Amino acid sequence: MKNYLFILFFSLIGFSLFAQNSASVTVNSRATVIDPIKIDKTVDLDFGNVISAYNPGQVILSPDGSRVAYGVQISNSIPGTVNPAEAVVTHGNNNYSISLPEQFTLYNQENPTQVLVIDQFIIQPQEGNVIDIIKIGGTLNLEANQTSGFYTNSSGFNVTVSYN
Repeated sequence: MKNYLFILFFSLIGFSLFAQNSASVTVNSRATVIDPIKIDKTVDLDFGNVISAYNPGQVILSPDGSRVAYGVQISNSIPGTVNPAEAVVTHGNNNYSISLPEQFTLYNQENPTQVLVIDQFIIQPQEGNVIDIIKIGGTLNLEANQTSGFYTNSSGFNVTVSYN
């Protein structure tokens, strides 16, 4: 019996001498550096000539450049400059989001207390592999008997693009 205990004792000691107290593995690491996202304006947003009315109204400029008027008139014979805004986004085939303001105010150059508000911006991207062209339209809101004149805002509005 002593022999069995002796063998059992040394067997257990032998197993504890060979027990693994730690383990390790080699992990490879990698990184991909991408170019920063970039946006360049190519065309400003122009609603063209609008004829004021006795009632409030709106002009909706689509990203494709078409205009529709509600409550006011637009002249087809003297449309003025009509363009959706346009910008080129360089994104390296990565997903991104576009942010625009809720609204933007234009001021009459002769009488800055007279304003027009642009809201309900509409974005239409023309997607490419590395760059996209985005076109931006919106809704121009006019008051009843809106004062005539040239309305602008030299500060412009921000179009922000961010990687997702």
